[in-house]
Amino acid sequence: MFAAEGREQLRRRYLEAWRKFSARAPLEPLEAQLAAVIAEHPEYIAWLESGEEALAAEFRPEGGRANPFLHMGLHLAIREQVATDRPAGIAQLHAALSQRLGGAHAAEHAMLEPLAETLWEAQRDARLPDEPAYLERLRRL
Repeated sequence: MFAAEGREQLRRRYLEAWRKFSARAPLEPLEAQLAAVIAEHPEYIAWLESGEEALAAEFRPEGGRANPFLHMGLHLAIREQVATDRPAGIAQLHAALSQRLGGAHAAEHAMLEPLAETLWEAQRDARLPDEPAYLERLRRL
């Protein structure tokens, strides 16, 4: 979705989508997806509206501060996976978690860590994500 973009360009997409949404301006489909994720995270809104501060922020593990862009990006990734049922079976797992946990957003939150772990392992090992291992992590939730 954003593969060719740099960090600042990607972050600007979030800020611009939220600005347009807040101004009730027409949104492109991707902007609507971004605005929907932001709206579900009111704790990030004032920070995103700070503009340059949000663009320049660093999120290092030793800082102990979660990266809102990563968090929201993982939500978007899970939504895309569920919409396309890739890996196969994820839509059914998401539906079951949604029912058990009280909604799609709660299910996504449960699914974030297994997705992040799977992506981290793939990056560390310079390989494609291990879809069977990812699905198994989700089944254990």
